[in-house]
Amino acid sequence: MNHIPARADKFFYRSIHADIGYVILLLTVLRIVWRAINPTPALPAETSRWQKVAAHVSHGALYLVVILVAMLGWAHSGARTPNYSDFFGLFNVPQFTSPDKAAAGAYEDRHIFFAYVLLALIAVHVIAALWHHFIRRDRVVARMVTDEAA
Repeated sequence: MNHIPARADKFFYRSIHADIGYVILLLTVLRIVWRAINPTPALPAETSRWQKVAAHVSHGALYLVVILVAMLGWAHSGARTPNYSDFFGLFNVPQFTSPDKAAAGAYEDRHIFFAYVLLALIAVHVIAALWHHFIRRDRVVARMVTDEAA
């Protein structure tokens, strides 16, 4: 979003970006609630301890950073003027920060930094899934798309 040059419709595109962020935050919270109610199948018995720990840490990091990126974006929205509270023209999302140009810049910088951290975590996750599927040939990837335990 930072590479959009200054032009008349820049606010529109940033507003859509914010709306998508609000949706992602809501879906992530719902997913965490779902996981709390419906735990994931156990990893295959032959999975080493370090891989089990790495899986739990990476999943926790993914959820944490998704929420962090969305919350920093939301904080940025409330700190800038005008804010991005208009949700697809349907209603205004309450803002939890007050207009403050310096704070808006700080939130935006952190939002961008953690967005790149999130991209790195996603890349590691995809590489690990591909490794499990094509190199180890275990059932780890299959359990992501079915209820099948390995």
